[in-house]
Amino acid sequence: MRISFCQALLTGAIILNLLILYYVSRAQQQMMEKRREQGKGLKKASLPVPGLGAMGNLVGGSMVGGAKMGGLEGNMRGPRVTILVREFEDFENYVGDVARSFLRQRPELPFLAVAESPPYPPLVLPEGARLLVLTPSPDQPPQTHRPEFNVQTEFALLVPDGVELDHGRQIERLIRELEGEGGGPVRLVAAPVLTRSAVQCLHLRVNLREWTATYTPAASGSSGSVCTALQGDAVVLIRTEDLFNLSVPLGRPLMSSLFVQTSLRSWKVKLLEGPSFSTSHRPLFSSAHNQWKADSRLKDATNHLMRSFGLKRVVLSDGRDQWFGCSKETARCFGTVRDDTPEYLYIERWTPPCCLRALRETTKYVINILESSGVRYWLEGGSLLGAARHQDIIPWDYDVDLGIYLEDIPNCDYLKNLDSGSLVDANGYVWERAVEGDFYRVQYSEANHLHVDLWPFYPRNGVMTRDTWTEHKQDVEFPEHFLQPLVPMQFAGITAYGPNNHRAFLELKFGEGVIENPQYPNPAKKRLDRSRTL
Repeated sequence: MRISFCQALLTGAIILNLLILYYVSRAQQQMMEKRREQGKGLKKASLPVPGLGAMGNLVGGSMVGGAKMGGLEGNMRGPRVTILVREFEDFENYVGDVARSFLRQRPELPFLAVAESPPYPPLVLPEGARLLVLTPSPDQPPQTHRPEFNVQTEFALLVPDGVELDHGRQIERLIRELEGEGGGPVRLVAAPVLTRSAVQCLHLRVNLREWTATYTPAASGSSGSVCTALQGDAVVLIRTEDLFNLSVPLGRPLMSSLFVQTSLRSWKVKLLEGPSFSTSHRPLFSSAHNQWKADSRLKDATNHLMRSFGLKRVVLSDGRDQWFGCSKETARCFGTVRDDTPEYLYIERWTPPCCLRALRETTKYVINILESSGVRYWLEGGSLLGAARHQDIIPWDYDVDLGIYLEDIPNCDYLKNLDSGSLVDANGYVWERAVEGDFYRVQYSEANHLHVDLWPFYPRNGVMTRDTWTEHKQDVEFPEHFLQPLVPMQFAGITAYGPNNHRAFLELKFGEGVIENPQYPNPAKKRLDRSRTL
């Protein structure tokens, strides 16, 4: 086949275009690779904070984790410590006095007052002290409000409002103590503030699975006391790298936030007998009204912090409980349960302690009414299993099950007229016929739907049976001899009644070895890790 001149010319043009495209593509690829290499180098340097100039002019002057330097100032590297005041109230505070006291003794130290939002009235700070506002502003880059971009020293000193620095050697002593601990479990060093009530050294155990933090007394008041939490006024030194490795480095209340997080990391705090820091501003507030405002804000901040950390119960060192979960006036802590698997199991937690408390109260109340009304009952299903294992509700269960004799229902005023609708009794409990099947339900309150389920059975030819059935495992027939007689069992803090051979009864309903081999209600959705201690 002959190729015309035009065809040859067209072919040549196509080849030339392909060559041009190839070389252009190669050039673009090489340019992108060059930019990528440059970008890697740039990422190693921190972004400058607007208004603070170049990196060398940032607060503190030296990078976190830099070379170890002697004294409060490194060799041409700037100061080693940033002073942070986080806990103060905008309506009355002494932050300006604190800044003047520290900067009078150590004018080279960076000083930051940290607030969630701009204080009103505005803080009056001396030269060398700055305000850091944590709440982002839409017209500012993110690093403006992030403390890790504003604290560039090796250490951070957390100082309460009203504290004074008598001499710089106080800070040097704290640094030496912390450096002397090396890389061990002691990651914080504290010195007391001279006030009417001495700072206490406490042990703190945080159990996220059980939504609980427990404080217990520890030895305090002697030099070098080591514990996991402090109660009272103290100045605390921590490496900046450690502080900003916490999820919430500057949460309020500061000490509660700090020690919950450090205890979860098995870090310890060393409380020194000295040097003590003085203060001429105690009490902090000049009027009862301002003290009330501060106490109210502290309560609100504590509620917000504990809820954000998923802590529903705090046991104080004197044994008192503080609750941050549901109550009779609020909804329960979890939503509708699907596939027999409550939502908290998916985040590796068990039933919140406030919910367990409500279930115990409801159980005690219902059983008292059944017994006084002459209604025979017995612990059923998972509740009987809990009694056999723990003498209590199973730690991950979300309701309580009781079996009752159908023929005894007319004896109870709360049950006999529940063919339709519901009844709220004088104590706020809600009695109703369950919509899911032929059984009864007693709810903790109209707002809180934690409940006890009552399963009616009747005897027929020696077998306890029902006319309708649900998919619940306990909802099956069984021989009546298990109930003749009923026997007392410890459950949820009271003495209840259960089948006379609870092991055989449970294995009939759930399978052999069910007591010794705990498992979540629906292992197909979520299985219990048995390697964890029950």
